[in-house]
Amino acid sequence: MKSINISLPDAMRTYVEEQVANGGYSTVSEYFRELIRQDQKRKANERLEAMLLEGLDSGTATPMSDRDWSEIRQTVRQRITKRQEMS
Repeated sequence: MKSINISLPDAMRTYVEEQVANGGYSTVSEYFRELIRQDQKRKANERLEAMLLEGLDSGTATPMSDRDWSEIRQTVRQRITKRQEMS
């Protein structure tokens, strides 16, 4: 694990230390990791919401055929294989 040093004004440092003391965090690092995880989840939810809205705005829904599902499965398999090859 790598370290990142940050500079905070005194008021922010005091706030962070209070959050650690009162919020059930054992270290300042743990507090910041939790903030980052929350930000990642928030951004993922924003992306999902945007994709859902895009889908709703894309027009009238049509029934999926067996061919559609087959093409989707094939695309997913190709992506999985590509990712495995990159690892």
